[in-house]
Amino acid sequence: MTPDPHKNDLVRRLGPPIEDATGVVILLHGRGGSAEDILSLAGLIKLSQLTYLAPQAAENSWYPNSFLAPIASNEPWLSSALRKVESIVEMVEHSGISASRIAIGGFSQGACLATEFVARHPRRYAALFALTGGLIGPPDADLSHAGNLDGTPAFFASSDPDPHVPWARVKDSAAIFKAMGASVSLKRYEGRGHTISAEELDLVSELLRPAFGK
Repeated sequence: MTPDPHKNDLVRRLGPPIEDATGVVILLHGRGGSAEDILSLAGLIKLSQLTYLAPQAAENSWYPNSFLAPIASNEPWLSSALRKVESIVEMVEHSGISASRIAIGGFSQGACLATEFVARHPRRYAALFALTGGLIGPPDADLSHAGNLDGTPAFFASSDPDPHVPWARVKDSAAIFKAMGASVSLKRYEGRGHTISAEELDLVSELLRPAFGK
């Protein structure tokens, strides 16, 4: 088993070259999904001046077990996935786009990865959006993180109940982000199922517009 399974995974792009973009959105797919799948959200977010980047997970999964499993059981895949996101952020910054113009989001496993990355690397981002996801760790873990998110807009949304993501974890993650200085919004969809709704994407678009303009 390689210690860095996601290191050489492809990163798909949609939109203008980074150097010509108003900002960048990093999109993280869910378990069993693909970069192409999650990139399809770009057209529904409707902000064409942005560059959308989507890495492809090895074997279509960022880590093998539930995000509620002990952290060690998801290694080395989880650490590799976090490094992959970090490498994309660094590449974007080297292209002249600051973190305050980088949004990070995803669905399900990708939402968990996005949330965990931002919490572990706190600073001002353009936005975080977690569509059915939350911080990673077992139910008895201390999920709190040090650092200041400096007003980063953060949107958490999920169905309740959801077969993979307990609503309590979504709420706890939102509360931790608020304690870290994020500007948090939270949306519960009763009995919707494990999917992304059109309303959620409209709310993501509203979240992003103040950072990037119309």
